[in-house]
Amino acid sequence: MKLPPPLSFLPPLPSPPRLPRLPGPRLSSALVGATALELAVLAGHLITYPLGLTPERPESRAGSAGSARPESPARTDRPENAPSRPLALPVTGDPTAPAAAPPVVLLHGFIDNRSVFLVLRRALTRHGHRRTASLNYSPLTRDIRAAAALLGRQVEAVRARTGHDRVDIVGHSLGGLIARYYVQRLGGDRRVRTLVTLGTPHGGTAVAPGAGLHPIVRQMRGGSPVIEELRLPAPGCRTRFVSFWAELDQVMVPVETACVDHPDLDAVNVRVTGIGHLALPVHPAVAAAVREVLETPETGEADVPVTGATPAA
Repeated sequence: MKLPPPLSFLPPLPSPPRLPRLPGPRLSSALVGATALELAVLAGHLITYPLGLTPERPESRAGSAGSARPESPARTDRPENAPSRPLALPVTGDPTAPAAAPPVVLLHGFIDNRSVFLVLRRALTRHGHRRTASLNYSPLTRDIRAAAALLGRQVEAVRARTGHDRVDIVGHSLGGLIARYYVQRLGGDRRVRTLVTLGTPHGGTAVAPGAGLHPIVRQMRGGSPVIEELRLPAPGCRTRFVSFWAELDQVMVPVETACVDHPDLDAVNVRVTGIGHLALPVHPAVAAAVREVLETPETGEADVPVTGATPAA
């Protein structure tokens, strides 16, 4: 006898209800582009990094090249080993730069060196005829306060070599925080006319890789003693601050932490769109904006036209 197919007499089961699709995270094209640019910048910087390991050759003061004695390169590996006399920080650029243009001291970020400023230095020396000086501090530096004291000695050396009473400083990431501590807590406002920071964690950042291994990284976290010191009153500070912060900066969390927010400081915050943390010191638009900021008189600097960036108070 032929049997019917199994269960052929049962009605078909209803299809399970379709669940609504939950919205998932979407990567914007701007973020994808910025990430790709960050990787390209990182790859390029790995190639140029060895160029910044050696110190710049010292340059004599303008007008006295024939009479100046050659000086041995200064040791800048450890702040505690630095001598008490002013260090011979090399100064590069056009020695015939206008007397009114202060030299620019460039200060790199964590585990970096002066090679990160190749694009910015070129923009400053070619177009603005500015003299520049780069400071390499050791990745073994354990304290922002010690690094700021070393920066102070370097600033004195630049003043002595160039004959200028004041300097401008451009600092990237941790370098900007070191420079701000020098200006705000160690009396550096008497020596620094303008401090430009690029992606600096002024309010502390929640992203601090290696914080358990390196003390100076812990000092960049929000609520650290150094960050809290920078919140203290600073009446009469004579330095103007210009902070460039990138909307797509993945190192500054939140991104607004790269803004200077202090009632006693003369500060302008400039929003940069389309790039991330590593691109800030090498992007041509940012380099041009920094040059314009340094060339702008101290009155009305909030109205500096910036290509690719937006001034924000």
